[in-house]
Amino acid sequence: MAQVKIYGLRNNLTNIQDELSETIHNCVVQALSFPKEKKYQRFIKLDKNDMIFPDDKSYQYTIIEINMMEGRTTQTKKNLIKLLFEHIEKDLNIVSNDIEICIFESPAENWGFRGMTGDEIKLTYEVKI
Repeated sequence: MAQVKIYGLRNNLTNIQDELSETIHNCVVQALSFPKEKKYQRFIKLDKNDMIFPDDKSYQYTIIEINMMEGRTTQTKKNLIKLLFEHIEKDLNIVSNDIEICIFESPAENWGFRGMTGDEIKLTYEVKI
């Protein structure tokens, strides 16, 4: 299970949402061996006065938070982060300085979906990669 939240300025995210969504999802699928049909994303579009950031960031400043069950190796997580930087810059022309990524992990028993906890559900994909 992986859920992605994307924060950015409303004007910027509105214009790039579909392409950014697809780019992020493709990176998650590739790095985490995640099923293509399992896409969980939320875009949080903020007005300029609601998003305060340093002067070295542009209007394209984007924060990506990925919540997932623990179990992936350090190398797998680093690979995901590097893929995101690479493909967002290539696909959307957003420089890496304007992208911040944070992965949050929690034990499977802390997740609840399909009426069960994450440690009780038989997933169709591996978490320990």
